[in-house]
Amino acid sequence: MPAERLLPTTEAEDLLKLTREIARDELAPIASEYEEQERFPREQFRLLGRSGLLGLPYPEQWGGAALSYEVYLQVLEELAAAWMSIGVGVSVHTMSCYALAEHGSDEQRARFLPDMLGGDLLGAYALSEPHAGSDAAALSTRARRDGDQYVLNGAKAWITHGGHADFYTTMVRTSDDGGHGISCLLVDAATPGLGFTPPERKMGLTGSTTTQVLFDDARVAADRLLGAEGEGLKIALTALNSGRLGIAACAVGLAQAALDQAVAYARQRNQFGRAIIEFQGLEFLIADMAAAVESARATYLEAARRRDRGLSFVRQASIAKLVATDAAMKVTTDAVQVLGGAGYTRDFPVERYLREAKVPQIFEGTNQIQRMVIARQLRNA
Repeated sequence: MPAERLLPTTEAEDLLKLTREIARDELAPIASEYEEQERFPREQFRLLGRSGLLGLPYPEQWGGAALSYEVYLQVLEELAAAWMSIGVGVSVHTMSCYALAEHGSDEQRARFLPDMLGGDLLGAYALSEPHAGSDAAALSTRARRDGDQYVLNGAKAWITHGGHADFYTTMVRTSDDGGHGISCLLVDAATPGLGFTPPERKMGLTGSTTTQVLFDDARVAADRLLGAEGEGLKIALTALNSGRLGIAACAVGLAQAALDQAVAYARQRNQFGRAIIEFQGLEFLIADMAAAVESARATYLEAARRRDRGLSFVRQASIAKLVATDAAMKVTTDAVQVLGGAGYTRDFPVERYLREAKVPQIFEGTNQIQRMVIARQLRNA
């Protein structure tokens, strides 16, 4: 049952209606099959691009829709409620476009953004490394300038869309000046010397491929530098603030789907002559699930509104990511409990939802890192 929304415009209402139709007709019916087969949904991303859903927060002149983050995140929530791998993938793609959209030159934007926002090019965000996860400033993948090219060597880890993306927004070390020595390159998937490890064997989001990305004397044209040399870490961390809101919205969508399944099952499952939803033990459990979902939604929407007004939202983004992903973990766990033994089987999607709920507490900065960000923001306020 879709959550009621108060949208700012009729255009936004129509967009959310379109999103729900696509989610219902094109995504939800095949999600379980694709996840079970660990099959990457590339054609579904192309469909979303043709439908105008891959460039919502970016300017119209480059092929975007120039919509607010408040609306964009609600679209993400609807997609994630139907299929979490798709919701997360759209969020990652949007974050992968950020460096170009905000820090690229007009020439770079005109050259690359229309195909990115139109769905012809799918993006990946290459920041983490095997030994540099939460400590992004410690990354060691190096780019050495050689004439009009950079020569890249190193490895990136936990890269969503690895091996399927068409471009990789990649943070590389261009000097030894700590975090100030990191730059951002837009790397084409066809670059010689670019390779991938076999996909990670994950407990959830198995339709979303995750790999290491390997650079072995990979040559990238110098005109693929986004921003100036040394600005890469600042670009990366700024993109992550918005990316955390995307993950928060996806987590709420997953939790909403789990709540809907639990309520539907509890209404039709009879024990002792009545529906189990009428028993107080389950009533209170479901009520707490609904409270968690709606509280998390309100949290990410408030952060989005601050972003849309041009206010600082770093603390609010971390709070939204923390609250929403913790809520998704609890709500999906409780949904399995409501369904009892049936919830522990793959005959019902809540088993998959529970497995998918764990990783949002980890990526885009673990929830322990979010607590550090929140505390630091309060300390320095």
